[in-house]
Amino acid sequence: MEMNVRSYLLVTGAYWGQTITDGALRMLVLLHFHTLGFTPFEIALLFVLYEAMGVVTNLMAGWIAARFGLQSTLYAGLSLQVGALAALSLLDPDWTAALAVTYAVVVQGLAGVAKDLTKMSAKSAVKVLVTSNTDGALFRWVALLTGSKNAMKGAGFFVGGLLLATLGFQAGLWLLAGLLGLILIATALTLPRGMGRAKVKPALTALLAKSKAINRLSAARVCLFGARDVWFVVGVPIFLYEVCGWSFVGVSTFLALWVIGYGAVQALAPRLVRRSSDGLATEVPAQRRWAFVLALLPLIIMATLAWVTPWDVLLGAAAVATPSQAAEVVLVSGLALFGLVFAVNSSLHSYLILAYSEGDSVTMDVGFYYMANAAGRLLGCLLSGLSYQWLGIVGCLSVAAFMLLSAWLLSLTLPLTPRPNTKASMASTS
Repeated sequence: MEMNVRSYLLVTGAYWGQTITDGALRMLVLLHFHTLGFTPFEIALLFVLYEAMGVVTNLMAGWIAARFGLQSTLYAGLSLQVGALAALSLLDPDWTAALAVTYAVVVQGLAGVAKDLTKMSAKSAVKVLVTSNTDGALFRWVALLTGSKNAMKGAGFFVGGLLLATLGFQAGLWLLAGLLGLILIATALTLPRGMGRAKVKPALTALLAKSKAINRLSAARVCLFGARDVWFVVGVPIFLYEVCGWSFVGVSTFLALWVIGYGAVQALAPRLVRRSSDGLATEVPAQRRWAFVLALLPLIIMATLAWVTPWDVLLGAAAVATPSQAAEVVLVSGLALFGLVFAVNSSLHSYLILAYSEGDSVTMDVGFYYMANAAGRLLGCLLSGLSYQWLGIVGCLSVAAFMLLSAWLLSLTLPLTPRPNTKASMASTS
């Protein structure tokens, strides 16, 4: 059999549980602080530490997993998420705005650590559990995990809104913490021990000693996810609200559906890419083609918006008297197409990091790679608010196009065969 299916299902179930609570937590925080009178940009700042913690977490988590096994990081991630949910329920509406924001930012940082510990563990587990890569098995299994995760995150958005409307902020958080606690206990009792632990304990110096392929793929990942978040975090929600006249409920529902659709396409990505016997000969050129198409889309969307909407409105320099239905159609259609192409790019990236990883270094390679992912999300989160504030949706789309062009150029340098870094191999045995 090409896969240890039982262990895969256990890891996937734990990842789903964490992901649903993560999406629900984000929506609970967003809507709750909106009711407190915070602006969209101020709400975005609440998630900065959440993204920043991922940079350090992913780097160190891979090394910890290599020394102590993937269970250690998986269980730590689930436990921290339970703690973050419970801690945020203690938020007191009588606190001052400064204290409430500081507390929420710190707890969100804890949730960010939890999310990245769990994600690194689940993604690395696929490489460990796939016993045969015949007929592109690795690509199929990692695409299924990645796609289903994003669908669960979209479902989490719905869950968060539903809990806030029915149980309220505090009770909703306690329910999420309790359910995830049960998932943690069930996983700990059933998952085999020692999964992903390196035979030789890696030194700390192995953390940054990577092959050229992994370094270039990680740099492209920074650009890829920075480009998505630079217009997705702040620009799109505010534009849909201010220019298109959507309600906050409409905006959050659309974002949830977008993430679910994006996850579904990720899971189907292996059917859109011809597979090779060595796992790279056709997959790398496919990544280059899809990256080029993606880089063109923000420019096409921006040009079409300029055709149907006054330029000063797109720049955020003029107030909107009536909602623009034409802009709504262009942006929603453009986002749908962007999501499809982005999903294939992301799925190929998630596969290639495992294809380029070698032996016992897989957890550290994946951790390093998702550190780059977190850095891109952090950069995109910050640039999203700044770009929209300075140049409106035009600023967001322009920065996104530049970052996607950079990702495409980096993809041209990816090798067609894995070439592990000798220094990294030596460091892992020292």
